[in-house]
Amino acid sequence: QVQLVESGGGLVQPGGSLRLSCAASVSISSINAMDWYRQAPGKERELVATITSSDTANYADSVKGRFTVSRDNAGNKVYLQMNTLKVEDTAVYYCHFRKNVPYLTKILQYDYWGQGTQVTVSS
Repeated sequence: QVQLVESGGGLVQPGGSLRLSCAASVSISSINAMDWYRQAPGKERELVATITSSDTANYADSVKGRFTVSRDNAGNKVYLQMNTLKVEDTAVYYCHFRKNVPYLTKILQYDYWGQGTQVTVSS
């Protein structure tokens, strides 16, 4: 059974930093894209950052230059370094990946999510 477990959230003042970790129960070396999403109260879940198996990273405009995503394939972990945090970064942060499985003439998609870790930026 696939499990993703996030950790590293907490309360931090504006301008501070946090490092989130996501530990996978399966090997991530063959997973093309690992993602971090976040969901603030009353808002839809949004994609924050993606890192591919070739270590190409993409970010939401709102976090570019402040957040850095990385992956450790040997340790089956993904990280999100968050610097210069803002109040609007407050949200539950989720680790995610999608697995595409060929089946007959179709491609079945399976989405895997962690339980989330709360990040609160407040003075």
